[in-house]
Amino acid sequence: MRILWVCNIMLPAYAMHHGLDYSVREGWLTGCLSRIKEKKDDEEEVTLGVCFPVKEGGTGAGEEIDGVTYYSFREDLDHPEVYDGTIENRLHVILDDFKPDLVHIFGTEFPHALAMLRAFGNPDRVLLGIQGFCGAIAEEYMADIPEEVQNNVTFRDRLKDDSLKQQQEKFKIRAEHEREAILLAGNITGRTAFDKKRSSNINPEARYFHMNETMRPCFYEGKWDEKEAESHSIFLSQGDYPLKGFHFMLRAMPEILEKYPDAHLYVAGNNIMGRSKYPYFLRASAYSKYIKSLISKNRLKKKVTMVGMLTDEGMKQQFLESSVFVCPSIIENSPNSVGEAMLLGVPVVAARTGGIPDMVAENKDGLLFEKGNVKELAKCILQIWDEPVISAVYGDNAAAHARITHDADANYRRLIEIYKTIISG
Repeated sequence: MRILWVCNIMLPAYAMHHGLDYSVREGWLTGCLSRIKEKKDDEEEVTLGVCFPVKEGGTGAGEEIDGVTYYSFREDLDHPEVYDGTIENRLHVILDDFKPDLVHIFGTEFPHALAMLRAFGNPDRVLLGIQGFCGAIAEEYMADIPEEVQNNVTFRDRLKDDSLKQQQEKFKIRAEHEREAILLAGNITGRTAFDKKRSSNINPEARYFHMNETMRPCFYEGKWDEKEAESHSIFLSQGDYPLKGFHFMLRAMPEILEKYPDAHLYVAGNNIMGRSKYPYFLRASAYSKYIKSLISKNRLKKKVTMVGMLTDEGMKQQFLESSVFVCPSIIENSPNSVGEAMLLGVPVVAARTGGIPDMVAENKDGLLFEKGNVKELAKCILQIWDEPVISAVYGDNAAAHARITHDADANYRRLIEIYKTIISG
């Protein structure tokens, strides 16, 4: 089988070969790549091509590294709402060179997904993987933040044409590209009832294949232990835009601190309030100003630590040192952060939204709260700390569940099974 992957990022294998910086945020692709290269005697032969976007270049011939052929194409990664038809020309060249039996596109969030579907023109031999939904993000983007915050436009927002309202509009544009991509795909893969329903509402004719994802390798080793964690510490994996619900957590903190004064919140990801050579008023977004106002209003300055961007090992360590992991997002499909926390056995509190209920069995693997409900959020965290024995059981259950969901061998076999089904017609 000749399979062409269309990825959103440069894979580490290619970057390491050329001494380039790379991201590990889609480390499960690396695990799958390794399995394909380490084919066992009884497994299907797969000849793999991988194409990915770059800011500059993206015009050269394919390059073979360890039996995998890599191609790049130029795309404006800073403006994913802009569709550039010239990408199709480059993708035609890649398709003509590699001649795939099947094209597997990972995600609908970027213009290149639609460009590949248009360039390939063979819906029955395309597998479109659903990651998140731009349409759902656009609908929920403001996440119950006050209207005055939604309408606020800072100096930074004007300079970058990137106010909250503009950010939402960009997702609406991306949602139109996403919708067309789903309509052009003959085969779709997802992993939750949420993504199955949304994709089938757009294209009921497409075949839907359920396939779970494999997490980054380091999260399959190690086990959370309450004795090794910082008492009453809360971990959020991201908080740089409204959808992720950082503001819900800050609004819940006063009630949590009333019972547990030593509680502390750690937030990873892009630090929207971090230090810079520029004064804060010049670089502050409307959302970061709102976050800062909540921290000030609720007297949380010494109770919140922004840990910044972390490596996979750094994320793992932060999980293990935290007494609870919280996913307060207003909408998610199947966040990898929840899967990673579950694999390690960290007590999980998450919003009952999107595909999360398919990941976390409520009152068995962890606790769920109604999205945006600050009172319920605080109550769940307090329950985790009030009942440490039960919370440890949640963690054990979650780890056992996650090891089935994210079993690398089972997921690889399922992937090959889907490829063979599509190619055989």
